Amino acid sequence: SLLGFQHPAHPPVHAPPSEGAWTVRNKPDPVDVHVGERLRQRRTMLGLSQGEIGARLGLSFQQIQKYERGTNRIGASRLYRLSKMLSVPIPYFFEDMPMEVAAASRHRAAVIADDAIPTPREVRMLVRAYSGLPAASVRRQILGLIKAVAWACSDG
Repeated sequence: SLLGFQHPAHPPVHAPPSEGAWTVRNKPDPVDVHVGERLRQRRTMLGLSQGEIGARLGLSFQQIQKYERGTNRIGASRLYRLSKMLSVPIPYFFEDMPMEVAAASRHRAAVIADDAIPTPREVRMLVRAYSGLPAASVRRQILGLIKAVAWACSDG
């Protein structure tokens, strides 16, 4: 029950997020994993440690670990600096990428995009629950909460 109130005509709504999208969002993008593997290959080929690469970029070795695992995405400007530092062209990081990796990345993007739009059922459930709130002041607070969460989730 929300704020201790449960409307008798509307049982509690339990709508977990789409499990597929949640799982996909919490795994690194396959392309980022591939780029990270290529970074690791080149770094070890040159005999450099993660700490040395990190120091040259002004980052911690943990950040380089995250790049190499694909957990954190390497931005364009940083990829450019890495290519210069490691004496390879930018396409080096994408070479030898299996077709399955590119396909998995496209699938991941599609799942996340599909999950970003509420389903008609979710909208109906939300409107029904919101309409069932008896006090206008509570409805305004809930609306403010939803707006604040949406803003926070959009990297406001």
